[in-house]
Amino acid sequence: MAHSILVLMNANDLNSTTELDLKRLESQLDRLIITIERLSEENRNLRGKQQELMSERAELIEKTELARNRVEAMISRLRAIETG
Repeated sequence: MAHSILVLMNANDLNSTTELDLKRLESQLDRLIITIERLSEENRNLRGKQQELMSERAELIEKTELARNRVEAMISRLRAIETG
């Protein structure tokens, strides 16, 4: 009789431990899901910012090239005036 009580107590302890482990696992999964959602949003924002910066860079390169061409044209005109 004492043996069966111990078996039931051990089974209850095991169930309690399993339940606690499951609750811990569920909590960890919830935190992981929140982290994944936060990182996904951050990733979307960073990709958008990257696209903006790439567009801005392309515009700056175009403006720099345009300015370089104007300066070269002015230098050519000055040299033509000097030699003319």
